[in-house]
Amino acid sequence: MKVFTIVAWICGLLAAAIMIFGTIALFLGTNPFGIRHEINYFLVSSNFLLLAILCVLARQGCCCEKKE
Repeated sequence: MKVFTIVAWICGLLAAAIMIFGTIALFLGTNPFGIRHEINYFLVSSNFLLLAILCVLARQGCCCEKKE
């Protein structure tokens, strides 16, 4: 159960960092990290956000099974 919490935090922080990098690239108008289109940052970050949500739901599912 603790593993799901740690993985959810890591995925959430990675998603936030990638979104910040995408916003920076959008405002600078260049590709500072070698990624050609800014939309790629947000496409990748959405996968990490979904993984974080999945980990939170899995953690809640494990807690509910133990209480019953």
